[in-house]
Amino acid sequence: MGFSEKLKSSSWAYPTAVLSLYGFFANCRVAEPFLTPYLIGPNKNISGEVVTNYLFPIWTYSYLAFLFPVFLLTDFLRHKPLIMVQGFFLVTNYVLLCFAPGLPAMIFLQVNYAVVTSTEVAYFSYIYSVIPVENYQRATGYLRSAMLAGYTIGASLGQMLISLAEVDYFYINAITLGIVSVAFLVSFWLPMPQRSLFFKGKKDAAEGSQSQREGQLGAYRPEEPVTDVDEVGLGKEKMEHNGSAGWCSMENVATAGRLLWQSFRESYSSRHLIYWSLWWALATSGYVQIFNYIQLMWNHIEPSTTSSVYNGGVEAVCSLVGAAAAFSVGHIKVPWAVWGELALGLFSAIATCAVFLMALTSSIWACYAGYVIFKSCYMLLITITTFQIASNLSMECYALTFGINTFVALSLQTIITGIFVDEAALGLDIVTQFIIYGSYYAAISVLFLIRGTYTACVSRCGPDLSETKELESNVEVISAERL
Repeated sequence: MGFSEKLKSSSWAYPTAVLSLYGFFANCRVAEPFLTPYLIGPNKNISGEVVTNYLFPIWTYSYLAFLFPVFLLTDFLRHKPLIMVQGFFLVTNYVLLCFAPGLPAMIFLQVNYAVVTSTEVAYFSYIYSVIPVENYQRATGYLRSAMLAGYTIGASLGQMLISLAEVDYFYINAITLGIVSVAFLVSFWLPMPQRSLFFKGKKDAAEGSQSQREGQLGAYRPEEPVTDVDEVGLGKEKMEHNGSAGWCSMENVATAGRLLWQSFRESYSSRHLIYWSLWWALATSGYVQIFNYIQLMWNHIEPSTTSSVYNGGVEAVCSLVGAAAAFSVGHIKVPWAVWGELALGLFSAIATCAVFLMALTSSIWACYAGYVIFKSCYMLLITITTFQIASNLSMECYALTFGINTFVALSLQTIITGIFVDEAALGLDIVTQFIIYGSYYAAISVLFLIRGTYTACVSRCGPDLSETKELESNVEVISAERL
């Protein structure tokens, strides 16, 4: 048996490898660190104020509008088609950047990119529907590492082309178009999950409920986790023979609604998982906001039209550190139930200092350093949070938890954008915005430092009490499964 045959026969290695390959090429966006200089430069000739207070908020609002429908479609269509949609819209995104002139085209670009980001729920939840639970931690580390490695190489290549070869921004975007086209082709190789998590026939739903009642939290194992592309038709036939009245029937929709509610109750009946999810939503909201507007901050400190731009080099360093952190998290054993919340508080405090540094400094290099520290902290913690939640939930509950956490994060981000950024409201300048973001992260760090210190003290001083509370938490979740 050759290497490729052995890889395909593995219950988790093949889908993890293909999805990692897709994540690498999809994130190897050579032009992304230079988006703002491209938009405000001679290629597109859009003012910085329009980009900050009008153009970028359109993406935020569109993302929120797409997220929940895309989440339902992700499960209804079984993940893979939505990943392919993401690859296709990535291609159209760079077609628009390369060849579509004018502000109306860039407005449409923001809506187009909202589709790309909303389908990330399919990318991140796909792997947990096709691999055994014991491989969640390693797979999560590999996927995050592949994404960050792609971004590192893309950003490094972009910086070299700009600084050494003095290549025009248009050609940087054209190169990126070719790379994301490869990602779109790789998405066709992904194996198709055997069945949906929520939209399934009566017999499958009954079997899934029985499996949850008989198993402990997180002990769910799909009997046949992966189905090859050739078996998609066979999978559909099995669903029909299992008593399904049709995917779009009222009966199937009602069954899906019940399963969604049961999964919601299971996901958020554990206080431990609620705190992890809370950090995920709060921190991600602030991270995406800073990630979206950091290039405008750099351009404010040193305008790209008159200074050398090192955005790609900075993003490469961030991604390299983040990839190393994500890979190491996949191979280390730490009692996160005891120390996890304290770690969230400590690293959030470090991130807070970095955000204030970015807001208050007049040195571009100090701003670069603050961004590297901030992004590295976030990438480390989000990887830990992801596998902590995934390893304690069944695959149905993880997919739903990912969607809800992302929706809450985006809702918070939309509120922040609508109040402080949008020109229809306060329309604050970029420096004031970053001061607000720093205050936001300060509140997160205080909250989790207090909670983490309490959890660690209870565990160290009263292990019996800690075990009792953990048992009570598990009982709450199991009770919720039976409702």
